[in-house]
Amino acid sequence: MPDLHDLELLLRSDTPLLLIESLEEPRLVELSARLALRINEPAFCWTLTDGLRRLDIELPAQRQLAAPPDLLRHIRVTPQRGVYLLLDFHPFLADPLHVRLIKEIAQGYGELRRTLMFASHALEVPPEVRHLSARFRLRLPDRNRVLALIREEAQAWQHAAPRRAFRANREAIDQLSRNLLGVTESDARRLIRTAIRNDGAITTEDVKEVARAKYELLAPDGAVSFEYDTATFADIAGLDNLKAWLERRKGGFLGTTSVDPPKGILLLGVQGGGKSLAAKAVAGRFGVPLLRLDFGALYDKYYGETEKNLRRVLETAEVMAPCVLWMDEIEKGIASGGDTDGVGQRVLGSLLTWMAERKSAVFLVATANDISRLPPELIRKGRLDEIFFVDLPTPEVRERIFEIHLKRRGLDPTGFDLPLLAQASEGFSGAGIEQAVVSAVYAAESEDSPVSTETLLTELSRTQPLSVVMAEPIAELKEWASGRTVPAH
Repeated sequence: MPDLHDLELLLRSDTPLLLIESLEEPRLVELSARLALRINEPAFCWTLTDGLRRLDIELPAQRQLAAPPDLLRHIRVTPQRGVYLLLDFHPFLADPLHVRLIKEIAQGYGELRRTLMFASHALEVPPEVRHLSARFRLRLPDRNRVLALIREEAQAWQHAAPRRAFRANREAIDQLSRNLLGVTESDARRLIRTAIRNDGAITTEDVKEVARAKYELLAPDGAVSFEYDTATFADIAGLDNLKAWLERRKGGFLGTTSVDPPKGILLLGVQGGGKSLAAKAVAGRFGVPLLRLDFGALYDKYYGETEKNLRRVLETAEVMAPCVLWMDEIEKGIASGGDTDGVGQRVLGSLLTWMAERKSAVFLVATANDISRLPPELIRKGRLDEIFFVDLPTPEVRERIFEIHLKRRGLDPTGFDLPLLAQASEGFSGAGIEQAVVSAVYAAESEDSPVSTETLLTELSRTQPLSVVMAEPIAELKEWASGRTVPAH
């Protein structure tokens, strides 16, 4: 058992204080009890509700030691060596009396081995005893351990329901074992148990539900959104060059070939031109979940919190791998100019470090409207694989866009003159075409008449296309992108 071995090594290295940030209390209690047998020393567990109780033998709890000062004074004067697991002691670490008692216990370690193990969801060690402490982290289960947990839970279910046969899809089990990497053993077991008890089977649908539950378990509040069902994103009009580029690199990203995995791309283009759809198409082509980072929710007024939020998002993406991480309008989060307090530069530094050092299958998709606001160190080759320019759709793509949006609204595209509509929508973005279809449906309902080609032509004539409304910025952007980027269509 690797955790028990690592914990024993720490104790034998004469470290009086151990800090363990974990929510797996039952597992820690079990480890402490087994550790007592390994090192031939008594082990105790303390909680504010029950006081101090022995772990390696059955004895009644000492409830008179529930108060932290009484507990620490008892440990300080006891003539007995031992290991003391203190659960949820973190609120009491700020008390000067407690800090002094802890320091005296730790300083007396050379004369009498008394090890204090503090376990909580978060621990800030007082500076007075920092030099006397070490941190210990429970290992996350690897894939073999996850497979073992699946077998254990399947056997437990069959034992509880002997008349019902357990059903398992080999591919679903393989996906489930990969998806549960990065969560604690307790959480992995709970998610597996939930999947099996639902219908006595492990199916592809169970894998999707587990992925959602894993995301909800790990994701920072509000900073990222999650989408698992990305297969429909692959069916997007145009973007032929981008789709072909992704298809060639799919095997490298998913690890089915030995080539270097792709790192990410930047999507540049006009507003409303389809960059967001292109970002979603990446996840659809790879067939993996999509995480979208909201820079607005990322930023915090307190010093250092923004960078901490970003690191938490990036850690979430790595745990959810394989996945696509979409950073929408990235120039608003790390623009190089106008950063008076240095937050943007610190966020950029954290992002660049992660981009250079990450090993997990996280494909970065950044979208931007104004590339001039992005620092060159972000967009150079090596950090991003390619820059794609999402231009206004061609006539063929506009036909396909009309077809898609008509179908979504229950209309048969064969009843419309799609080439004529594509010609009439010259200069329109995909968003503009969709809005024209929506307006035509409203107009037809108000007149109690069917939607027709003429209805759509009328709505198109009432709207100025994006190429007219933003003629100068679009022309300037196209001129810059020519020869510097790869066309996405």
